[in-house]
Amino acid sequence: MSGGEMSIFRTVQAVLWSFIGIRKNSESHADMAKLNPFHVIVVGICLALIFVLGLIALVNWVVAQPITL
Repeated sequence: MSGGEMSIFRTVQAVLWSFIGIRKNSESHADMAKLNPFHVIVVGICLALIFVLGLIALVNWVVAQPITL
């Protein structure tokens, strides 16, 4: 991987860890010192949008299933 791809991967990884909420404080500070804040915001918005759209798709799929008792 090149430097740019690795930076994007680390940004996505940092945002996913923050979504879950389990991360050592020292690792979180190290990531914030290395990552571009603009990239973190953009990746966070994109991942949140993907999450919401995935939930909407899941609900629509469950509602469309026939009811069997």
